[in-house]
Amino acid sequence: MRIIRHIQNIPDELKSGAVAVGNFDGIHRGHQALINHCRTLAETVRGPTLALTFEPHPRRVFQADAPPFRLTPFRSKVRLLSDLGVDGLVSLRFDLAVSQQSPEAFIQDILVQALGARHVVVGYDFVFGHRRAGNADLLGEFGSRHGFEVTVLDPVTHDDDVCSSTIIRVDLETGRCRRAAELLGHWWEIEGRVQGGDRRGRQLGFPTANLHLGPSALRPALGVYAIRFGLEEAGGTRWYPGVANLGRRPTFDGKGIVLESHLFDFSDDIYGRHGRVAFVEHLRPEKKFDGIDAIKAQIALDGEQARHILTKADNAQDRFEM
Repeated sequence: MRIIRHIQNIPDELKSGAVAVGNFDGIHRGHQALINHCRTLAETVRGPTLALTFEPHPRRVFQADAPPFRLTPFRSKVRLLSDLGVDGLVSLRFDLAVSQQSPEAFIQDILVQALGARHVVVGYDFVFGHRRAGNADLLGEFGSRHGFEVTVLDPVTHDDDVCSSTIIRVDLETGRCRRAAELLGHWWEIEGRVQGGDRRGRQLGFPTANLHLGPSALRPALGVYAIRFGLEEAGGTRWYPGVANLGRRPTFDGKGIVLESHLFDFSDDIYGRHGRVAFVEHLRPEKKFDGIDAIKAQIALDGEQARHILTKADNAQDRFEM
């Protein structure tokens, strides 16, 4: 999948296709339906499948002081869209100047002139342009003038719940990561470079791989989780079962939120490598212990519970893999 950051740089092979437009934060089941439909339409018009989005997320521009909320950092978004068969990701910079662009200018400058779109696919709640004045109806009206068709997809539901980034954020913030995964269609992840710490986990007999959350990444419920830890190996990702603590480590007067993952039956040195942590189930909130023996005993119990949960999930082939 090619990544395009400027509309002046669109190669001819990525023009005259089908374009899915949206924020795509989370790449949940609704987004997947949008992309899959877009890919089908691209085959019909014999053109490429494009995803058009903006970075940073507009909410970050308009609410700069809001708590971190991103479900999917850019790297994760790229991987997920590529897995869905997108040929090109057009990721344009969003700032206050862009926010002043009229809906008509967005259509004319980007969809028509830059991309030569033949079909545009959007969600039922799609709005765009200055003061969110543009909607699917306006898009369809201009499409009839400029020679592209518009498809508006209805909301996608799962067990009567709408697959929505907003709902998924609430699920994660309240520790319901399995329900979030059901709406996402894949496990929710945090990823980054494995960093060195104070090696306290190793001293306790439970060495950990530490990841620091990015400044814009959502903060899910703090506490202990059953996880799968992914490492890039031989061109793919190999997953290891484990247990993780996401929090401030109150027993040791920790400052700042750190994700500490203990991988079962694993002893390799992975400092500096890129890791992905898939959250499978929230086991308990973070708490402060009276001493080292108490925390070691609790970690052992957490590990047993996580092993049981992950084994049961494996046996049920319950991986939410796309």
